[in-house]
Amino acid sequence: MVKRNAIVGQLGGPTSVINASLSGLIQEGFKSKKIKHILGMRDGITGLLRDRIVDLGKESPEAVRSLKYIPSSILGSSRYILKKKDFQKIIRQLQRYNIGYLFLIGGNGTMEISRQIEQYCKKNDYQINVIGIPKTVDNDLCSTDHAPGFASAARYICLSVLQGGRLARDMQSIDKFVILQTVGRSTGWLAASSIMAKRKEEEAPHLIYIPERPLNRRKFLSSVKECIEKYGWVYIVCGEGIVWEDNSFVASHYSPDTSEKEFGAMGGGSAALNLHRAIYQEMNLRGEFQITESLPMCAMDRASEIDIEEAYACGVKAVKLAEEGFSGGMVSITRTSNNPYKIELNSVPFGEVALKVRLMDDVFINKQGNFVTDEFIKYIKPLVGKIPEYGELRLEKVDF
Repeated sequence: MVKRNAIVGQLGGPTSVINASLSGLIQEGFKSKKIKHILGMRDGITGLLRDRIVDLGKESPEAVRSLKYIPSSILGSSRYILKKKDFQKIIRQLQRYNIGYLFLIGGNGTMEISRQIEQYCKKNDYQINVIGIPKTVDNDLCSTDHAPGFASAARYICLSVLQGGRLARDMQSIDKFVILQTVGRSTGWLAASSIMAKRKEEEAPHLIYIPERPLNRRKFLSSVKECIEKYGWVYIVCGEGIVWEDNSFVASHYSPDTSEKEFGAMGGGSAALNLHRAIYQEMNLRGEFQITESLPMCAMDRASEIDIEEAYACGVKAVKLAEEGFSGGMVSITRTSNNPYKIELNSVPFGEVALKVRLMDDVFINKQGNFVTDEFIKYIKPLVGKIPEYGELRLEKVDF
């Protein structure tokens, strides 16, 4: 049997567990009877194009094992979009390094790059197995129960809201409202996961706003007022990509003026900041906004144990699929049981995931569009792990 080399790259935004997938892939690859060397591309697909290739076989076993618990993307990443002229260079590089197995770890954009490379290689009679390994904090990958990276980011948000909610509650005599913004341009999975911080009705979060449900400004302000009147304060969680009813990003503006020049996907602004402004202008109340931005992508101290193990297993599965001759698809997670929580690893064609976005299921969102349902709690609970519970004082009034 003629052995060929494998190469792996990490694309797009990092996660707390993307290196766990890399660790699983390398360790399983070392055992393979079909893989000679395992190479890595620095800074995503640009590393392949610019010949920034490293030999992962030269790393010590200890270093490879430790990857399982190292956050962010250790090989470096990029968001480079392939151009037509790049494919000829890619196939030359694959030939130069005798690459028979290409593994790309990433999201829906990465799966599109994987699909394009595999098709180009087929068209040009270059034999290669191309396999994608799922990764995203947004959880917007189709045809998989969830993506590695999401559970850890969700746990980060839960813990932030748990502790930020107590801060907001205890400071309500000063700040009547707090808005926490999560990443999630098109989907609300991360914002919705904040529900696991809540154990009592009066606890945070009180309102959750997601891109799947456009906001009505009047109804939004009415809900805020209602919570403040009921609890004395309000804690709001929103996804960065939420929109008003006219489909304009809340991050861009909150007024009907659409002449504002936008910069970037979120219009160069912040949804939390603009909601904060809207509440202040309507009610003249002091409040705070909290923006975690990219921190949930690299917080190993808050990583979900299930997420670490599943990410590692996806790397192992990718090598096994390659050994079986599989190509043209991504490793996928199928949930077979919720209680006890069990999964199976399978595969799906690139066509089912490439450039596609998985929105939150309607059954997970309440009718008002400002909170989640019990069905979502059943979905998210096993993923985030145990959430701490804090005690309380009785705080009884002096009676003497």
